[in-house]
Amino acid sequence: MLSTSAKPYIEASVPVLREHGLAITTVFYKNMLTAHPELNNLFNLGNQANGSQQQSLASAVFAYAANIENASALAPVIERIVHKHASIGIKPSHYPIVGRYLLGAIKEILGDAATPDLIAAWDEAYWLLAGELIAAEARLYQATGVDADSWMQMQVVNKVQQGIDIISFTLKAIDQETLPAFKPGQYVSIATYLEDVQLRQLRQYSLSDAPNKNGYRISVKCEKGDAFKPEGKVSNWLHTHVEIGDVLDVGHPYGNFTPTILASHPIVLISAGVGVTPMISMLNSLVEDNPNRPVLFVHAARSRQHLSHTQDIAVASEAMPYLHHVLYLNECDDKDDNVTIGMMDLAKVMSTTVISKQFLDKKNVSEFYICGPQRFMDEQWKMLLGLGVNPSKIHREVFGPESLSHLI
Repeated sequence: MLSTSAKPYIEASVPVLREHGLAITTVFYKNMLTAHPELNNLFNLGNQANGSQQQSLASAVFAYAANIENASALAPVIERIVHKHASIGIKPSHYPIVGRYLLGAIKEILGDAATPDLIAAWDEAYWLLAGELIAAEARLYQATGVDADSWMQMQVVNKVQQGIDIISFTLKAIDQETLPAFKPGQYVSIATYLEDVQLRQLRQYSLSDAPNKNGYRISVKCEKGDAFKPEGKVSNWLHTHVEIGDVLDVGHPYGNFTPTILASHPIVLISAGVGVTPMISMLNSLVEDNPNRPVLFVHAARSRQHLSHTQDIAVASEAMPYLHHVLYLNECDDKDDNVTIGMMDLAKVMSTTVISKQFLDKKNVSEFYICGPQRFMDEQWKMLLGLGVNPSKIHREVFGPESLSHLI
Protein backbone atom coordinates (compact mmCIF):
# COMPACT_ATOMS: atom_id res chain seq x y z
CA MET A 1 0.00 0.00 0.00
CA LEU A 2 1.23 3.47 -0.85
CA SER A 3 2.40 5.43 2.19
CA THR A 4 0.38 8.40 3.44
CA SER A 5 3.35 10.68 2.74
CA ALA A 6 3.66 9.61 -0.90
CA LYS A 7 -0.06 9.49 -1.76
CA PRO A 8 -0.64 13.28 -2.10
CA TYR A 9 2.29 13.59 -4.53
CA ILE A 10 1.02 10.78 -6.74
CA GLU A 11 -2.50 12.20 -6.76
CA ALA A 12 -1.13 15.65 -7.60
CA SER A 13 0.79 14.09 -10.49
CA VAL A 14 -2.39 13.12 -12.37
CA PRO A 15 -2.92 16.44 -14.22
CA VAL A 16 0.84 16.74 -14.78
CA LEU A 17 0.98 13.31 -16.40
CA ARG A 18 -2.03 14.14 -18.54
CA GLU A 19 -0.09 17.10 -19.93
CA HIS A 20 3.48 15.79 -19.98
CA GLY A 21 3.15 12.00 -19.96
CA LEU A 22 4.03 11.50 -23.62
CA ALA A 23 7.08 13.75 -23.36
CA ILE A 24 8.23 11.82 -20.28
CA THR A 25 7.87 8.40 -21.90
CA THR A 26 9.51 9.56 -25.13
CA VAL A 27 12.57 10.71 -23.18
CA PHE A 28 12.45 7.53 -21.10
CA TYR A 29 12.68 5.23 -24.13
CA LYS A 30 15.33 7.36 -25.84
CA ASN A 31 17.61 7.48 -22.80
CA MET A 32 17.11 3.86 -21.75
CA LEU A 33 17.62 2.36 -25.21
CA THR A 34 20.68 4.55 -25.82
CA ALA A 35 22.27 3.30 -22.61
CA HIS A 36 21.02 -0.29 -23.02
CA PRO A 37 20.78 -1.04 -26.76
CA GLU A 38 20.34 -4.75 -25.97
CA LEU A 39 16.82 -3.92 -24.79
CA ASN A 40 15.85 -3.03 -28.37
CA ASN A 41 15.36 -6.78 -28.76
CA LEU A 42 12.34 -6.56 -26.42
CA PHE A 43 10.58 -3.60 -28.03
CA ASN A 44 8.57 -3.39 -31.23
CA LEU A 45 10.51 -1.23 -33.71
CA GLY A 46 7.35 -0.27 -35.56
CA ASN A 47 5.55 0.87 -32.41
CA GLN A 48 8.65 2.82 -31.40
CA ALA A 49 8.79 4.51 -34.80
CA ASN A 50 5.13 5.54 -34.92
CA GLY A 51 5.03 6.63 -31.26
CA SER A 52 2.34 4.21 -30.16
CA GLN A 53 4.62 2.49 -27.65
CA GLN A 54 5.45 5.81 -26.01
CA GLN A 55 1.76 6.73 -25.94
CA SER A 56 0.89 3.34 -24.49
CA LEU A 57 3.34 3.71 -21.63
CA ALA A 58 2.20 7.29 -20.99
CA SER A 59 -1.39 6.03 -20.72
CA ALA A 60 -0.29 3.22 -18.40
CA VAL A 61 1.59 5.57 -16.06
CA PHE A 62 -1.31 8.02 -16.03
CA ALA A 63 -3.86 5.24 -15.41
CA TYR A 64 -1.74 3.89 -12.57
CA ALA A 65 -1.53 7.31 -10.90
CA ALA A 66 -5.24 8.00 -11.38
CA ASN A 67 -6.29 4.61 -9.98
CA ILE A 68 -3.54 3.88 -7.47
CA GLU A 69 -6.11 3.37 -4.68
CA ASN A 70 -8.51 1.47 -6.96
CA ALA A 71 -7.17 -2.09 -6.89
CA SER A 72 -10.24 -3.57 -8.57
CA ALA A 73 -9.77 -1.33 -11.63
CA LEU A 74 -6.04 -2.01 -11.90
CA ALA A 75 -6.19 -5.78 -11.33
CA PRO A 76 -7.32 -6.85 -14.85
CA VAL A 77 -4.85 -4.42 -16.45
CA ILE A 78 -2.01 -5.78 -14.33
CA GLU A 79 -2.99 -9.35 -15.24
CA ARG A 80 -2.85 -8.50 -18.94
CA ILE A 81 0.54 -6.79 -18.55
CA VAL A 82 1.88 -9.82 -16.65
CA HIS A 83 0.94 -12.15 -19.51
CA LYS A 84 2.50 -9.79 -22.06
CA HIS A 85 5.69 -9.52 -20.00
CA ALA A 86 5.92 -13.30 -19.67
CA SER A 87 5.43 -13.72 -23.42
CA ILE A 88 8.55 -11.65 -24.15
CA GLY A 89 10.63 -12.98 -21.26
CA ILE A 90 10.73 -10.04 -18.84
CA LYS A 91 12.93 -10.78 -15.82
CA PRO A 92 13.26 -9.14 -12.38
CA SER A 93 16.62 -7.71 -13.49
CA HIS A 94 14.84 -5.50 -16.03
CA TYR A 95 12.91 -3.54 -13.40
CA PRO A 96 15.77 -1.54 -11.85
CA ILE A 97 16.75 -0.36 -15.33
CA VAL A 98 13.23 0.76 -16.19
CA GLY A 99 12.80 2.47 -12.82
CA ARG A 100 16.05 4.38 -13.13
CA TYR A 101 15.26 5.79 -16.56
CA LEU A 102 11.59 6.46 -15.86
CA LEU A 103 12.40 8.55 -12.79
CA GLY A 104 15.20 10.22 -14.73
CA ALA A 105 12.76 11.16 -17.50
CA ILE A 106 10.34 12.66 -14.97
CA LYS A 107 13.17 14.80 -13.60
CA GLU A 108 14.31 15.85 -17.07
CA ILE A 109 10.85 16.91 -18.29
CA LEU A 110 9.49 18.48 -15.10
CA GLY A 111 12.70 20.24 -14.13
CA ASP A 112 12.41 22.16 -10.87
CA ALA A 113 8.85 20.88 -10.40
CA ALA A 114 10.31 17.41 -9.83
CA THR A 115 11.10 18.03 -6.18
CA PRO A 116 12.92 15.42 -4.11
CA ASP A 117 9.65 14.59 -2.34
CA LEU A 118 7.85 14.06 -5.67
CA ILE A 119 10.62 11.81 -6.99
CA ALA A 120 10.67 9.86 -3.72
CA ALA A 121 6.92 9.33 -3.99
CA TRP A 122 7.22 8.07 -7.55
CA ASP A 123 10.13 5.83 -6.58
CA GLU A 124 7.90 4.28 -3.91
CA ALA A 125 4.94 3.95 -6.30
CA TYR A 126 7.08 2.43 -9.04
CA TRP A 127 8.54 -0.24 -6.79
CA LEU A 128 5.11 -0.99 -5.35
CA LEU A 129 3.92 -1.79 -8.86
CA ALA A 130 7.17 -3.48 -9.87
CA GLY A 131 7.04 -5.76 -6.86
CA GLU A 132 3.49 -6.78 -7.71
CA LEU A 133 4.42 -7.47 -11.33
CA ILE A 134 7.56 -9.43 -10.44
CA ALA A 135 5.62 -11.63 -8.01
CA ALA A 136 2.76 -12.21 -10.47
CA GLU A 137 5.18 -13.01 -13.30
CA ALA A 138 7.01 -15.49 -11.08
CA ARG A 139 3.71 -17.22 -10.30
CA LEU A 140 2.82 -17.34 -13.99
CA TYR A 141 6.21 -18.77 -14.98
CA GLN A 142 5.82 -21.39 -12.24
CA ALA A 143 2.28 -22.25 -13.37
CA THR A 144 3.36 -22.72 -16.98
CA GLY A 145 6.48 -24.64 -15.97
CA VAL A 146 8.89 -22.55 -18.06
CA ASP A 147 11.62 -20.07 -17.28
CA ALA A 148 11.62 -16.48 -18.47
CA ASP A 149 12.95 -16.10 -22.02
CA SER A 150 12.36 -19.79 -22.80
CA TRP A 151 11.73 -20.77 -26.42
CA MET A 152 10.64 -23.85 -28.35
CA GLN A 153 12.00 -24.70 -31.77
CA MET A 154 9.08 -25.48 -34.04
CA GLN A 155 8.94 -26.44 -37.69
CA VAL A 156 6.49 -25.00 -40.19
CA VAL A 157 4.50 -27.95 -41.56
CA ASN A 158 1.81 -26.04 -43.44
CA LYS A 159 1.41 -22.57 -44.93
CA VAL A 160 -2.03 -21.49 -46.19
CA GLN A 161 -3.19 -18.23 -47.74
CA GLN A 162 -6.21 -17.07 -45.73
CA GLY A 163 -7.65 -14.21 -47.73
CA ILE A 164 -5.66 -11.57 -49.57
CA ASP A 165 -3.37 -10.45 -46.72
CA ILE A 166 -3.34 -13.22 -44.09
CA ILE A 167 -1.31 -16.44 -44.09
CA SER A 168 -1.71 -19.19 -41.53
CA PHE A 169 1.32 -21.20 -40.42
CA THR A 170 0.94 -24.59 -38.75
CA LEU A 171 3.83 -25.39 -36.41
CA LYS A 172 5.02 -28.61 -34.80
CA ALA A 173 7.78 -29.24 -32.28
CA ILE A 174 10.91 -30.53 -34.04
CA ASP A 175 11.61 -32.90 -31.13
CA GLN A 176 8.09 -34.40 -31.45
CA GLU A 177 7.45 -33.71 -27.77
CA THR A 178 3.95 -32.82 -26.57
CA LEU A 179 3.39 -29.09 -26.84
CA PRO A 180 2.25 -27.00 -23.86
CA ALA A 181 -1.52 -26.81 -23.69
CA PHE A 182 -3.21 -23.51 -24.40
CA LYS A 183 -6.60 -21.91 -23.91
CA PRO A 184 -8.61 -20.61 -26.88
CA GLY A 185 -7.86 -16.90 -27.21
CA GLN A 186 -4.22 -17.13 -26.11
CA TYR A 187 -1.20 -16.12 -28.20
CA VAL A 188 2.42 -17.09 -28.68
CA SER A 189 5.47 -14.95 -29.36
CA ILE A 190 7.52 -15.52 -32.50
CA ALA A 191 11.19 -14.51 -32.35
CA THR A 192 12.92 -13.50 -35.57
CA TYR A 193 16.29 -12.00 -36.41
CA LEU A 194 16.02 -9.16 -38.92
CA GLU A 195 19.22 -8.75 -40.88
CA ASP A 196 18.45 -5.22 -42.12
CA VAL A 197 18.29 -3.78 -38.59
CA GLN A 198 20.59 -6.34 -36.94
CA LEU A 199 18.06 -7.00 -34.20
CA ARG A 200 16.05 -9.84 -32.76
CA GLN A 201 12.38 -8.89 -32.76
CA LEU A 202 9.41 -10.45 -30.98
CA ARG A 203 5.80 -10.38 -32.06
CA GLN A 204 2.70 -11.94 -30.54
CA TYR A 205 0.20 -13.84 -32.72
CA SER A 206 -3.05 -15.38 -31.55
CA LEU A 207 -3.36 -19.12 -31.90
CA SER A 208 -6.01 -19.66 -34.55
CA ASP A 209 -7.18 -23.24 -34.03
CA ALA A 210 -8.60 -25.37 -31.24
CA PRO A 211 -6.22 -26.83 -28.63
CA ASN A 212 -5.60 -30.55 -28.23
CA LYS A 213 -3.96 -30.85 -31.61
CA ASN A 214 -0.42 -31.98 -32.31
CA GLY A 215 0.67 -28.48 -33.23
CA TYR A 216 -0.06 -24.77 -33.13
CA ARG A 217 -1.53 -22.58 -35.85
CA ILE A 218 -0.99 -18.83 -36.08
CA SER A 219 -2.48 -16.47 -38.66
CA VAL A 220 -0.37 -13.47 -39.65
CA LYS A 221 -1.60 -10.37 -41.46
CA CYS A 222 0.99 -8.75 -43.72
CA GLU A 223 1.04 -5.19 -42.39
CA LYS A 224 1.63 -2.77 -45.26
CA GLY A 225 3.08 0.62 -44.44
CA ASP A 226 1.50 3.94 -45.35
CA ALA A 227 1.93 7.65 -44.64
CA PHE A 228 0.93 7.11 -41.01
CA LYS A 229 2.75 3.92 -40.03
CA PRO A 230 5.76 1.86 -41.14
CA GLU A 231 5.29 -1.57 -42.63
CA GLY A 232 5.28 -4.52 -40.28
CA LYS A 233 8.83 -5.83 -40.45
CA VAL A 234 8.14 -9.17 -38.81
CA SER A 235 4.83 -9.86 -40.54
CA ASN A 236 6.35 -9.07 -43.95
CA TRP A 237 9.38 -11.22 -43.13
CA LEU A 238 7.16 -14.16 -42.16
CA HIS A 239 5.09 -13.82 -45.35
CA THR A 240 8.04 -13.58 -47.71
CA HIS A 241 10.77 -15.69 -46.10
CA VAL A 242 9.17 -18.51 -44.11
CA GLU A 243 8.33 -21.71 -45.98
CA ILE A 244 7.28 -25.24 -45.07
CA GLY A 245 10.22 -26.96 -43.38
CA ASP A 246 11.65 -23.79 -41.81
CA VAL A 247 12.20 -23.65 -38.05
CA LEU A 248 10.99 -20.78 -35.84
CA ASP A 249 11.58 -19.87 -32.20
CA VAL A 250 8.17 -19.92 -30.51
CA GLY A 251 7.29 -18.86 -26.98
CA HIS A 252 4.92 -20.45 -24.49
CA PRO A 253 1.20 -19.63 -24.88
CA TYR A 254 0.02 -16.70 -22.76
CA GLY A 255 -2.92 -14.31 -22.57
CA ASN A 256 -6.10 -13.92 -20.52
CA PHE A 257 -8.58 -13.30 -23.36
CA THR A 258 -9.95 -16.76 -22.70
CA PRO A 259 -13.63 -17.72 -22.43
CA THR A 260 -14.75 -20.88 -20.67
CA ILE A 261 -15.61 -23.10 -23.62
CA LEU A 262 -17.66 -25.64 -21.68
CA ALA A 263 -20.01 -23.06 -20.14
CA SER A 264 -23.68 -23.07 -21.20
CA HIS A 265 -24.47 -19.33 -21.24
CA PRO A 266 -24.56 -17.52 -24.61
CA ILE A 267 -21.34 -16.11 -26.03
CA VAL A 268 -20.91 -13.32 -28.59
CA LEU A 269 -17.72 -13.15 -30.67
CA ILE A 270 -17.20 -9.75 -32.31
CA SER A 271 -14.22 -9.11 -34.60
CA ALA A 272 -12.84 -7.08 -37.46
CA GLY A 273 -9.96 -7.85 -39.83
CA VAL A 274 -7.22 -10.04 -38.41
CA GLY A 275 -8.97 -9.77 -35.04
CA VAL A 276 -10.90 -12.83 -36.18
CA THR A 277 -7.97 -15.14 -35.37
CA PRO A 278 -8.59 -15.70 -31.63
CA MET A 279 -12.31 -15.99 -32.41
CA ILE A 280 -11.55 -18.86 -34.81
CA SER A 281 -9.70 -20.66 -32.01
CA MET A 282 -12.74 -20.18 -29.76
CA LEU A 283 -15.17 -21.21 -32.51
CA ASN A 284 -13.24 -24.37 -33.42
CA SER A 285 -13.02 -25.27 -29.74
CA LEU A 286 -16.79 -24.88 -29.39
CA VAL A 287 -17.29 -27.12 -32.44
CA GLU A 288 -15.23 -29.85 -30.79
CA ASP A 289 -16.31 -29.52 -27.17
CA ASN A 290 -19.63 -27.64 -26.89
CA PRO A 291 -21.40 -27.46 -30.27
CA ASN A 292 -24.88 -26.84 -28.79
CA ARG A 293 -23.90 -23.60 -27.08
CA PRO A 294 -25.66 -20.44 -28.35
CA VAL A 295 -23.02 -18.42 -30.25
CA LEU A 296 -23.31 -15.14 -32.14
CA PHE A 297 -20.33 -14.66 -34.48
CA VAL A 298 -20.19 -11.12 -35.90
CA HIS A 299 -17.30 -10.17 -38.17
CA ALA A 300 -16.37 -7.12 -40.25
CA ALA A 301 -13.93 -7.05 -43.18
CA ARG A 302 -13.03 -4.76 -46.04
CA SER A 303 -14.23 -7.15 -48.77
CA ARG A 304 -14.71 -10.84 -49.49
CA GLN A 305 -11.08 -10.97 -50.63
CA HIS A 306 -10.05 -9.90 -47.12
CA LEU A 307 -12.01 -12.65 -45.36
CA SER A 308 -9.93 -15.34 -43.68
CA HIS A 309 -10.69 -18.78 -42.24
CA THR A 310 -13.90 -19.08 -44.22
CA GLN A 311 -13.58 -22.87 -44.21
CA ASP A 312 -13.45 -22.94 -40.40
CA ILE A 313 -16.61 -20.83 -40.24
CA ALA A 314 -18.36 -23.06 -42.79
CA VAL A 315 -17.56 -26.19 -40.76
CA ALA A 316 -18.83 -24.50 -37.58
CA SER A 317 -22.04 -23.43 -39.31
CA GLU A 318 -22.74 -27.07 -40.21
CA ALA A 319 -21.84 -28.45 -36.79
CA MET A 320 -23.46 -25.86 -34.47
CA PRO A 321 -27.27 -25.62 -34.56
CA TYR A 322 -27.36 -22.45 -32.42
CA LEU A 323 -24.62 -20.52 -34.22
CA HIS A 324 -25.66 -17.19 -35.75
CA HIS A 325 -23.16 -15.77 -38.24
CA VAL A 326 -23.40 -12.11 -39.27
CA LEU A 327 -20.95 -10.57 -41.74
CA TYR A 328 -20.29 -6.89 -42.49
CA LEU A 329 -18.30 -5.88 -45.57
CA ASN A 330 -17.22 -2.39 -46.56
CA GLU A 331 -17.26 -3.43 -50.22
CA CYS A 332 -19.26 -6.23 -51.81
CA ASP A 333 -20.36 -6.98 -55.39
CA ASP A 334 -22.07 -10.30 -54.64
CA LYS A 335 -24.23 -9.60 -51.61
CA ASP A 336 -26.21 -12.45 -50.04
CA ASP A 337 -28.58 -12.78 -47.08
CA ASN A 338 -25.68 -13.17 -44.66
CA VAL A 339 -23.92 -9.94 -45.68
CA THR A 340 -24.56 -6.34 -44.68
CA ILE A 341 -22.75 -3.56 -46.53
CA GLY A 342 -21.14 -0.91 -44.36
CA MET A 343 -19.89 -0.50 -40.81
CA MET A 344 -20.84 -2.95 -38.08
CA ASP A 345 -24.00 -1.98 -36.21
CA LEU A 346 -24.46 -4.17 -33.13
CA ALA A 347 -27.68 -2.44 -32.17
CA LYS A 348 -29.19 -3.49 -35.49
CA VAL A 349 -27.83 -7.03 -35.13
CA MET A 350 -29.29 -7.31 -31.65
CA SER A 351 -32.66 -5.96 -32.76
CA THR A 352 -33.34 -9.16 -34.68
CA THR A 353 -35.98 -11.07 -32.72
CA VAL A 354 -34.19 -14.41 -32.56
CA ILE A 355 -30.82 -12.91 -31.68
CA SER A 356 -32.33 -10.51 -29.14
CA LYS A 357 -34.05 -13.34 -27.29
CA GLN A 358 -31.00 -15.59 -27.26
CA PHE A 359 -28.31 -13.02 -26.44
CA LEU A 360 -29.47 -9.51 -25.50
CA ASP A 361 -32.37 -10.61 -23.29
CA LYS A 362 -29.78 -12.68 -21.42
CA LYS A 363 -27.21 -9.86 -21.26
CA ASN A 364 -26.67 -10.42 -17.55
CA VAL A 365 -25.19 -13.86 -18.27
CA SER A 366 -24.04 -13.58 -21.91
CA GLU A 367 -20.32 -12.97 -22.48
CA PHE A 368 -19.06 -10.60 -25.19
CA TYR A 369 -15.56 -10.87 -26.70
CA ILE A 370 -14.18 -8.16 -29.01
CA CYS A 371 -10.99 -8.16 -31.08
CA GLY A 372 -9.86 -5.88 -33.88
CA PRO A 373 -8.42 -2.40 -34.47
CA GLN A 374 -8.54 -0.13 -31.42
CA ARG A 375 -11.13 2.27 -32.84
CA PHE A 376 -13.37 -0.64 -33.78
CA MET A 377 -13.17 -2.14 -30.29
CA ASP A 378 -13.91 1.20 -28.64
CA GLU A 379 -16.99 1.65 -30.85
CA GLN A 380 -18.34 -1.83 -30.11
CA TRP A 381 -17.63 -1.40 -26.39
CA LYS A 382 -19.69 1.82 -26.33
CA MET A 383 -22.45 0.20 -28.40
CA LEU A 384 -22.73 -2.72 -25.97
CA LEU A 385 -22.81 -0.39 -22.97
CA GLY A 386 -25.58 1.53 -24.72
CA LEU A 387 -27.51 -1.73 -25.08
CA GLY A 388 -27.31 -2.23 -21.32
CA VAL A 389 -24.55 -4.83 -21.20
CA ASN A 390 -22.61 -4.89 -17.93
CA PRO A 391 -18.94 -3.87 -18.50
CA SER A 392 -17.82 -6.96 -16.56
CA LYS A 393 -19.31 -9.10 -19.35
CA ILE A 394 -17.31 -7.37 -22.11
CA HIS A 395 -13.78 -8.57 -22.87
CA ARG A 396 -11.34 -7.01 -25.35
CA GLU A 397 -8.08 -8.13 -26.94
CA VAL A 398 -5.77 -5.97 -28.98
CA PHE A 399 -2.69 -6.62 -31.07
CA GLY A 400 -0.05 -4.04 -30.22
CA PRO A 401 0.12 -1.52 -27.35
CA GLU A 402 -2.48 -1.84 -24.64
CA SER A 403 -5.52 0.41 -24.48
CA LEU A 404 -6.26 1.93 -21.09
CA SER A 405 -8.99 4.34 -22.22
CA HIS A 406 -11.50 2.82 -19.78
CA LEU A 407 -9.25 3.88 -16.88
CA ILE A 408 -8.29 7.36 -18.06
